[in-house]
Amino acid sequence: MKGNAPKKILYLAGLVMIIAGILYICFNENGLLKLLKLKSEVTELKEQIKAKEEINKKLVGEIDSLKRNVPSKVEQVAREKYKMLKSNEKVFEIQVKDK
Repeated sequence: MKGNAPKKILYLAGLVMIIAGILYICFNENGLLKLLKLKSEVTELKEQIKAKEEINKKLVGEIDSLKRNVPSKVEQVAREKYKMLKSNEKVFEIQVKDK
């Protein structure tokens, strides 16, 4: 049995070192957990960028329409943004009473 003791100690020391290495790889400040978190953030930011690009594309189209004086676009902006009406139009406000 005395011959097996050094092998067991060597085996346990190797096992402890392997476990410590795995823990270090996973939990250090640049470890796997941080990598997974950063990948998640990158994915989220890419989605936000895509959404902002769509909004930007829409706004560029609206600006182009206004620069070219497209009558329907000008009228839409005048009505929505500046609450303008034609001379023969009236506004009716409907108020809903809460119960």
